[in-house]
Amino acid sequence: QLQLVESGGGLVQVGGSLRLSCKASRSISDIAYMGWYRQAPGKERELVAGVTDDGRTNYKRSVEGRFTISRDNTNATLTLQMNTLQLGDTGVYFCKAIGSDIWWGQGTQVTVSS
Repeated sequence: QLQLVESGGGLVQVGGSLRLSCKASRSISDIAYMGWYRQAPGKERELVAGVTDDGRTNYKRSVEGRFTISRDNTNATLTLQMNTLQLGDTGVYFCKAIGSDIWWGQGTQVTVSS
């Protein structure tokens, strides 16, 4: 079993930065893939950024160059550094882990205001 707890969301102005963290309840060394997803009001949940167990990353095109995903197996933590935030980045951000099963966190709200 695995529990994921996100933190770091909040209200920020356009152009600002936030750092999201996802803390796992146990070691993530057996987790093949971890990702950050977001869900805006009235929209489907979508992948924002992901990282494999060997460090390969992938990003939604609209966040490339602004967001950075990182994974710390020692501390069982997944991080998303978000810079130059835009109105379209608003949503609930979820952490996801894929290993022997699929696990989701409860989400953290990010609101970007003008």
